[in-house]
Amino acid sequence: MKKSTSVVRLGIIGLGNMGSSHISWIKAGKIPNLELTAVCDLKQSKLDHYPEYAHFTDYKQLLKSDLIDAVLIATPHYDHTTIGIAALKSGLHVIVEKPISVHKADCERLIAAYKPKGKKQIFAAMFNQRTDSIYQKIRELVRGGELGKIQRVNWIITDWFRTQAYYSSGGWRATWGGEGGGVLLNQCPHNLDLYQWIFGMPDKVRGFCQLGRYHDIEVEDNVTAYFEYKSGATGVFITSTGEAPGTNRLEITGEQGKLVMEGGKLHYTRNEIPMSEFSNTTTESFGRPASWNVEIPVTQKGEQHIGILKNVTNAILHGEKLLSPAPEGIHSVELGNAILMSSLLGETVDVPLPGAKFEKMLKKLVATSKPRKKKVVKTATVTDFSKSFK
Repeated sequence: MKKSTSVVRLGIIGLGNMGSSHISWIKAGKIPNLELTAVCDLKQSKLDHYPEYAHFTDYKQLLKSDLIDAVLIATPHYDHTTIGIAALKSGLHVIVEKPISVHKADCERLIAAYKPKGKKQIFAAMFNQRTDSIYQKIRELVRGGELGKIQRVNWIITDWFRTQAYYSSGGWRATWGGEGGGVLLNQCPHNLDLYQWIFGMPDKVRGFCQLGRYHDIEVEDNVTAYFEYKSGATGVFITSTGEAPGTNRLEITGEQGKLVMEGGKLHYTRNEIPMSEFSNTTTESFGRPASWNVEIPVTQKGEQHIGILKNVTNAILHGEKLLSPAPEGIHSVELGNAILMSSLLGETVDVPLPGAKFEKMLKKLVATSKPRKKKVVKTATVTDFSKSFK
């Protein structure tokens, strides 16, 4: 196949839920100048659904072919690292689904393989919620200093509800050996990515994770975490796949006021005088700064996965700036690892996290991983295992 300079030829590895969704968007022509030319999966039965594309059951053969300019990796999580490294070394442009790897040490291995030579090699992650204007506006206000010094962040993100049928849909799902984690690794990489994208990484983390509280699974489906920053700011992050209807409420308090995101709306209560200045200068015992109530016009949903694919295509063809560079994906993985590690140890952990230490702890969990042949006795909290990791 002759290589075109006006079209990006894409191969997709992994034809599960996400891989097939990407195919449907591309077939519908929703991503201009992106052409699907090859698909790869271990199961021939999945490939048979797409007779119009070249078929591969071995990703290495796909990478060696002259059929693609870029590859999208949509396999189970552990394979992201191995396939990603091979794809990067082949010189192809690479898009990897979230999370970019299961744990920090593998993230470091994957990122270390990204050494573009000669041409501009694109390496992107599928953090599709970065396309939402509501999060872009929050980041702009926080990083631009509109709220002043940040004092407190509270994010309750429990509208990731999943049924038992969802977890039973694949043998790899919700196991330490197959998936490497639960809500922190599957659903919440989006929110953990947005959290660090907006506020930066905390310096200390204390996590409380419950395994299989709501589902017949090995991994965490209910999490509460506490973050500390050297600046004195604190954060609380709560997530679950067992609550319905669930909540998505982000509240940010700064010197200049309070920003609240909920229900697709963004509300800003802005102090006329910064709160510390008012506190230190007023003679009133129970006074508070006068404030303005501002409804900031935003839309909740951006173009999501389609938007990321458009951005990557334009980055390859026209040099457009990446919205979601894959090397940034290490931060959400590290934050999730830190929450789980803290819960395993039953103590606060420092960030940056020692990746090798967490990898060793995860391997112990993988060693206990068992197929779901019978109902698993539900475990109260991960911290019950703390003695095993000290």
